[in-house]
Amino acid sequence: MALRHAVLAALLDEELSGYQLTKAFDLGVANFWHAQPQQLYAELTRLEQDGLVTGREVVQDNRPNKRLFRVTDAGLAELEHFTALAAKPSFIRDDLLVKVQAADHVDTETLIARLTERSAFAQAKIDLFGRLLHTMRGDRTEEEFLRHGERIGPYLTCLRGLAFEHGNRDWCERAAAVLRERQGAHVRN
Repeated sequence: MALRHAVLAALLDEELSGYQLTKAFDLGVANFWHAQPQQLYAELTRLEQDGLVTGREVVQDNRPNKRLFRVTDAGLAELEHFTALAAKPSFIRDDLLVKVQAADHVDTETLIARLTERSAFAQAKIDLFGRLLHTMRGDRTEEEFLRHGERIGPYLTCLRGLAFEHGNRDWCERAAAVLRERQGAHVRN
C-alpha cells in the first residue's frame, strides 16, 4: 500500500487542510498506517499534481490562509482500483521482539522495563480506540451501528487497531511475567 491510498481514504468524508489531515492520521489512520507530517504534506502535493485531490484556498481573518483538500472522481477511481487488488499479508517488524529474542543474554530487568513501557503504550491506545469507537457509534450499540451506521469503514479499522493493541498489551504482560518468574527461579536455585 502506498501512502497515497491512506491519504485518499482519510479525505473521503470531508475536506481537510494539511494540518487537519495530520490530526486525522494521528487519531484514526495511524492504527494501520504511520506517516510524518512532512510526508503527508508532500503526498498532498503529489496527489493534487496527479489530479487525485483538489485543493481550494480559504481566506481567514487574522490567520494565514489555508488550503482544503478533497478527493476527486479520479482519486475515488484510484481507491476503487486499489481496493480491487489482492491485499498483501502484513509482517511484524518490531524492535521489541528483537530484544525479547535476546532475552537469555541481556539484562532481564531492562527487558521487563521495556515490556512494561510497551504494555502501557498499548493500554493508552486501547483507551483512545475505545473513545473513538464510542464517538463514532454514539448512543447505538456496536451491533446496531455495524448494521445501520452510515460509515463503517473507519469503525472497522478502529476495531482492528483495538484488537492489535489488546494483543500487544497481553503479550507484553505475559512475556514480562515469564521473565519475572524465571528470574525468581534462578534466584531460588
